[in-house]
Amino acid sequence: MTETASTNETLQLAFALAPVGLCVSRDRVVDLCNEAFARMFGYEAGELQGRPLAPLYPSLEEFEDIGNLGLPVMRESGMYSDERIMRRKDGTLFWCHVAGRALDRSDPFGCAVWMFEDISARRPVRATLTAREREIAQQLVAGATSKQIARALAISPRTVEAHRARLMRKFDAATAGELVARLVGAG
Repeated sequence: MTETASTNETLQLAFALAPVGLCVSRDRVVDLCNEAFARMFGYEAGELQGRPLAPLYPSLEEFEDIGNLGLPVMRESGMYSDERIMRRKDGTLFWCHVAGRALDRSDPFGCAVWMFEDISARRPVRATLTAREREIAQQLVAGATSKQIARALAISPRTVEAHRARLMRKFDAATAGELVARLVGAG
């Protein structure tokens, strides 16, 4: 066996057996994923290959919005990461840490490598949220202010505050800090 063949086998083994979900996407379609990725979303290995990533999001709107948020960041740095709510094949929602790197910063979604980690054990989805509430919760967890959230989501700061108030009621939080703590699973 040549050294190159051995290195390729080792890389394939590392990809296949990684303890987190790994995915190579081309134009936001799964090109290749490991078993951990497929299992995390409730699929069999190979079942996701050639399928769009959109059905793994709670809604098409969230798929598009996260793409719109991530695209400029990936063009600037070549990388993007966040914590967001994703959807399994059976429809259940879960918190996921996602990090990705583009092959070409000028076309970030042309080909990218993504890591998905299910963080629902430490951050369970505890309330039924609307798509907009999930987006705002994601931004709050990242530490964004109402003005920053409003700019990112192209809505008014007053609308953000109204959603934040509904989130506080749903999570029985008295303060913004308590809300964030509950969103991250600490309260």
